[in-house]
Amino acid sequence: MVKLIVGQKGTGKTKKMIALANERIEKSDGSVVFINKNHRLMYDLKYMIRVVCMEDYEEITNSDEYIGFIFGIISSDHDIEAIFIDSILKHADVSMEDIPEFLERLSNIGDKYDIEFIVSLSASPDDMGADISGFEVLNEVDLEAS
Repeated sequence: MVKLIVGQKGTGKTKKMIALANERIEKSDGSVVFINKNHRLMYDLKYMIRVVCMEDYEEITNSDEYIGFIFGIISSDHDIEAIFIDSILKHADVSMEDIPEFLERLSNIGDKYDIEFIVSLSASPDDMGADISGFEVLNEVDLEAS
């Protein structure tokens, strides 16, 4: 399952993701992973959450390699219940054009391994140009207000 947090820069997506991850680890029997561009959020997340900073993996340069990286994370921990990916458009040169296929691939991975993905996108739904109707948008109330 893939859930989205969508909105323009500065609309509180990262704060919402941090809160969701911290809540999730409290009620989780398994592992929670938080993938971020840099080390900036490391101390905002509870210590039980595995934080992965993509600036440590600059060699990952496209969405195919990023998906392979996700498989590597999953293969190292079979108890993962949720993976949070903050600001995916800032990782590995993933572009807006890559998003529909990327989300579909995450959905397939989530179904196969019973992992929930929560992904934030810095764009308005109108700017996306992609159909995100198949994915749950967690901040729809915020979107309607903007």
